[in-house]
Amino acid sequence: QVQLVESGGGLVQPGGSLRLSCADTGRTLSTYAVGWFRRAPGKEREFVAAISGSGTNIISATSLKGRLTDNRDNAKNTVYLQMNKLTPEDTAVYSCAAASTTSPLILIMEPREYDSWGQGNQVTVAS
Repeated sequence: QVQLVESGGGLVQPGGSLRLSCADTGRTLSTYAVGWFRRAPGKEREFVAAISGSGTNIISATSLKGRLTDNRDNAKNTVYLQMNKLTPEDTAVYSCAAASTTSPLILIMEPREYDSWGQGNQVTVAS
C-alpha cells in the first residue's frame, strides 16, 4: 500500500510558479495512477490533473491547461505538479492521491476511485 507524503506548498506571489511533490514512502508508486485535487476555501474539491502509472498519459483540468506540468520519476517514487502563472484563485489545499490500476496507461479523474491520499499541502497565492 502506498503512503503518500506531499511537499512543496507555501506562499507564492501572483504570476509565480510552484512545484508540488508527492512521494511514496512505501516505494511502490510506480505501479499506481496518481491524481491531484484541490479544495479552495468554501468550495468543493476540484480535479487538477492526473497521470498514469507509466507517466505516458497525462490530463489536466481544462481551466488549468497551459499552466500545469504533471510528471513522475518512478525511480524516485515521486510525482510532481508544476504550476505556473499562479493567481489568487489558485489558493487552495492541494492533495495527491494514488490508485492501483489494471493498466499503466489508465488515467483517473474521479476522486472516489482513489484509495490513498496525501496529507494535503497549502498553496497561497498573494502579494
